[in-house]
Amino acid sequence: MTLFGRRVPAMASLIFWGVLWEIVGRTGIIFILPPLSDVLVAAVDLVRQPSWQDATVTTLRAFLIGMALAIGFGIPLGILMGRVRIADELLGMWVNIFSSAPLSALVPVLMILFGFGERTIVAAVFLFAIWIIVLDTRAGVRHIAPSLIEMARSYGASRPALYGKVILLAALPEILAGIRLGLIRGVKGVVIGQLLVSIVGYGALFETFSRNFRMSQFWALTIILFGFALLVAALIERAEARIDYYAGARE
Repeated sequence: MTLFGRRVPAMASLIFWGVLWEIVGRTGIIFILPPLSDVLVAAVDLVRQPSWQDATVTTLRAFLIGMALAIGFGIPLGILMGRVRIADELLGMWVNIFSSAPLSALVPVLMILFGFGERTIVAAVFLFAIWIIVLDTRAGVRHIAPSLIEMARSYGASRPALYGKVILLAALPEILAGIRLGLIRGVKGVVIGQLLVSIVGYGALFETFSRNFRMSQFWALTIILFGFALLVAALIERAEARIDYYAGARE
């Protein structure tokens, strides 16, 4: 980041907004916004409580199952759409509709289909995450140069080898980008699912804190959740950087 012709570390922006948050919180102008220092103290106390630990286990389990299903179905579906034209024409419209639709409105429908239990939350994570994975995988497959496919076939590559060792690896940068974005959307899905359908896990904590105006704990939980999403996204981004050389093999 450059400011007045001088390079400023990116952390400076975070420090600026943190200081501003602290000042606004100390003035008491907005009652729902406590000082940042109080929020950080509340976060330390929160992670020590059994209620937070139990909620984390419940939320993380639903998140991981939903993401595993989204990745397991999304990548093959994206490869299919990228390689088979008729599949792309039949499914492309629906994938684009669901990727841009307000999926929160569909969560009550999942409640009707799956009930009030953990399956609905898993389905919400799956629904939020899968479409961007499909679209990015499809984009990666369609950017593979035809000459790369022809070369693999000329060397006698079987269909499993063609898809597993050529197409999948060549599309890996876009696949990882889709997974990174899907993980962020999956975090949104698990929280919305827990709030709207089954008040468990982090959803139950958010509900308790907001109803009792325990805003320090509310914002502490929000920061923890955002931190988790950013950490996971950063890890996937580092993996993207490590395998970026695959992109050059497609040209």
